[in-house]
Amino acid sequence: MHTDTDRCVRAVRSKDARFDGWFFTAVLTTGIYCRPSCPVVPPKPENMTFHPSAAACQQAGFRACKRCRPDTSPGSPEWNTRADTVARAMRLIQDGVVDREGVPGLAARLGYSTRQIERQLLAELGAGPLALARAQRAQTARLLIETTALPMADVAFAAGFASIRTFNDTVREVFALAPSALRARAARSSAGAAKTPHTPGVLALRLPYRAPLNPDNLFGHLAATAVPGVEEWRDGAYRRTLTLPHGHGIVSLAPRPDHIACRLALTDPRDLTLAISRCRRLLDLDADPVAIDDQLRTDPLLAPLVDKAPGRRVPRTVDAAEFAVRAVLGQQVSTAAARTHAARLVTAHGTPVEDPEGGLTHLFPGPEALAALDPEALALPRSRRATLTTLVGALADGSLRLGLDTDWDEARARLAALPGFGPWTVEAIAMRALGDPDAFLPTDLGVRRAAAGLGLPSTPAALTARAAAWRPWRAYAVQYLWATDSHPINHLPVEPVAPVED
Repeated sequence: MHTDTDRCVRAVRSKDARFDGWFFTAVLTTGIYCRPSCPVVPPKPENMTFHPSAAACQQAGFRACKRCRPDTSPGSPEWNTRADTVARAMRLIQDGVVDREGVPGLAARLGYSTRQIERQLLAELGAGPLALARAQRAQTARLLIETTALPMADVAFAAGFASIRTFNDTVREVFALAPSALRARAARSSAGAAKTPHTPGVLALRLPYRAPLNPDNLFGHLAATAVPGVEEWRDGAYRRTLTLPHGHGIVSLAPRPDHIACRLALTDPRDLTLAISRCRRLLDLDADPVAIDDQLRTDPLLAPLVDKAPGRRVPRTVDAAEFAVRAVLGQQVSTAAARTHAARLVTAHGTPVEDPEGGLTHLFPGPEALAALDPEALALPRSRRATLTTLVGALADGSLRLGLDTDWDEARARLAALPGFGPWTVEAIAMRALGDPDAFLPTDLGVRRAAAGLGLPSTPAALTARAAAWRPWRAYAVQYLWATDSHPINHLPVEPVAPVED
């Protein structure tokens, strides 16, 4: 979009927040870059240039605006709607792969040479993988500087910097302030704000999103399908455990009118960037709901559902392998039965954790832990046992890869080749584990019932033909169709009322 100058100028003049993250405005006369919705008076068009990423702005010598804080805008929704090499590279960079494995590691995951990856990213984003990773490190550093009391040395290494000097130089260059000055400025600006009770070792963050956001199906689905011990709904928040490269974490996510309140407890602060990335992906926070809903409204039978409750997101996952296992456990059984089966796996094979603030007890077991399970110990039909053990074996030996670097069509083909994997399971994994926004479940009973009730075709073939007009957002259409039912997945949980003492 950044190449369409006229459109970008109109977005900046109207301060349209829908375009935050789509492009960035660099101001030639001031040397700063902003998000489109920056509250300052827009500069003259001849003094504006437009870039596809914050990293491109920084590489061109611009520093971040102190008013609109462009580095904290939602991520570009483009990376969630594409499965090409650049999109997969961006998802991996956001997940911290460059910090952990370097550019060679990124290239190896994608099956290209480092030169090819650098050339493709530079052509589309105006910055190579190192610059993009540096911009993300700067954003993480700012978050830690402004919201925690961590010593600056701890902030530097938690954000992924190799040295204190590099950390100091990057923060000064990007934000035009030394780290200590950035922290002091944040303290002054929040001096009169209501204080959130601080718990040692817990980071309190605000995760931005593009409005509107309908929390009912998003948090309702996660709460209704929560695996005991791994997930729970407590005090108006969805909580779960996270398996991370340097340890584990516990996250609490609660919907707010203009952000998601996030509380993270990590055993190692180096996992912060990855944990935030996974939480954003879980809640589909980088989606563009206006574009999605506008497309779905073109169907006159779907339009009333969109108008009634716009901004539905697709509830996703923090671990694609975990969801694939749970999808198999949920085949042809109720939500309650699926939770019971998953809870048994967790108790038998999951790693125990401590949760001082709630009732979480385990990490969900990974493929390597599940590869050793005894099929006879599973209270499942024999065919389902074979499906589960085959899936776990393929995930453990690497013959099946489900992750940010996965090609969606290739993953579908590999899943479909496994015994017991029909269209419903494959598409459910594509939608919630891989993040394909166009995944579609025409054989799902709830989708078919909703379609029939709306006057849409209810047979899988006819419904698929009608849904061609909803592309590339069919996964979101599924959310609107599911919402016609009174199932608990479509509603925020009702908090229990405490008894009144006499």
